[in-house]
Amino acid sequence: MTDQPEPRTPTPAPAPAPDLFTWEFASDPYPAYAWLREHSPVHRTRLPSGVEAWLVTRYADAKQTLADHRLSKNPAHHDEPAHAKGKTGIPGERKAELMTHLLNIDPPDHTRLRRLVSKAFTPRRVAEFAPRVQQLTDRLIDGFAERGSADLIHEFAFPLPIYAICDLLGVPREDQDDFRDWAGMMIRHQGGPRGGVARSVKKMRGYLADLIHRKREALPAEPGPGEDLISGLIRASDHGEHLTENEAAAMAFILLFAGFETTVNLIGNGTYALLTHPGQRARLQASLAAGESALLETGVEELLRYDGPVELATWRFATQPLTLGGQRIAAGDPVLVVLAAADRDPERFADPDVLDLSRRDNQHLGYGHGIHYCLGAPLARLEGQTALATLLTRLPDLRLAADPSDLRWRGGLIMRGLRTLPVEFTPVKSDTPSAL
Repeated sequence: MTDQPEPRTPTPAPAPAPDLFTWEFASDPYPAYAWLREHSPVHRTRLPSGVEAWLVTRYADAKQTLADHRLSKNPAHHDEPAHAKGKTGIPGERKAELMTHLLNIDPPDHTRLRRLVSKAFTPRRVAEFAPRVQQLTDRLIDGFAERGSADLIHEFAFPLPIYAICDLLGVPREDQDDFRDWAGMMIRHQGGPRGGVARSVKKMRGYLADLIHRKREALPAEPGPGEDLISGLIRASDHGEHLTENEAAAMAFILLFAGFETTVNLIGNGTYALLTHPGQRARLQASLAAGESALLETGVEELLRYDGPVELATWRFATQPLTLGGQRIAAGDPVLVVLAAADRDPERFADPDVLDLSRRDNQHLGYGHGIHYCLGAPLARLEGQTALATLLTRLPDLRLAADPSDLRWRGGLIMRGLRTLPVEFTPVKSDTPSAL
């Protein structure tokens, strides 16, 4: 009698590929990203705009991609079909002649422009700005502290970085509410009227052109202490750095655009994560009460990793055929690094789906990597640390005023953030709010 072979255990079929870019996906994209990391780490997909692009989801591949000189930031390298024309950037920036900014250019122009702007974000300059950030934070909280409830996105997380970046740029206080309105339209994306983003971009472009002209007319011969950034850009263009008016306007525009929405989401996502992880929130409050700062600093980095403000890095385009994660990428193809997926890669982070504010080995990619690493990261960290520490100290019993399943996330491609964040707390007596 011959031996019969052992019956072979059937290999379980892999779970079906997840649906991407649905409303359900926007609420919690992390299970879908886990599937992509395991089964299709460099994944070609059609985006809601109709553009086809490659998504890079593993940490090692993401870090390599972010520093790969064969991937250009310049949309001119996109081999785009007619239906995708102009759909890979900020709506309206082409028509408004605002394309020559740091997110759309490569060296050597990128090197030149970044050098000019980097002076505004040195550790010393950011430290000098800290009292103003604290003042803004306290006055915004004063606006709702006595009420016992607030929408932390619209009343706190949104206006704080808008007013801060306006101050840094040198936008006069009397004009800052206009900027807040334009920025509000830009951040709403799909939630506003059709074409609203492009119209806001156009209005902002017109205002910046006028502001640059006015500042150039009044520019003193020598810079004073703490000179605003737009004046610094004008001074550079007038003293041999060859900065055109379009470049100056585009730089001011992208610093405003990139400098506020990331921080809105850092504060909003970070507060939400703390309110839904009471043990971690209690640890942080105890640390703050003891006058310590170490847990706040590592905590903000962990919040950036765990559910950061930038879900996908901005567009890159292959300038030649190349291989990423075993996939052949054609010249002209768009590539998007999924920072949110890379920062939960178990090959890089222990227990990546666990929020641990004291995590030490935390080289997250929340602010990118390589030459396009976020220039405003020091300011965003200052604003995030100040906002969270002040909220938890002044409103110690802060709590969600809605079921987490009822909260809605914005549907944009690059950023990840809540539409609203309703909270309740014991009313606190505050000073009479004054103008920001």
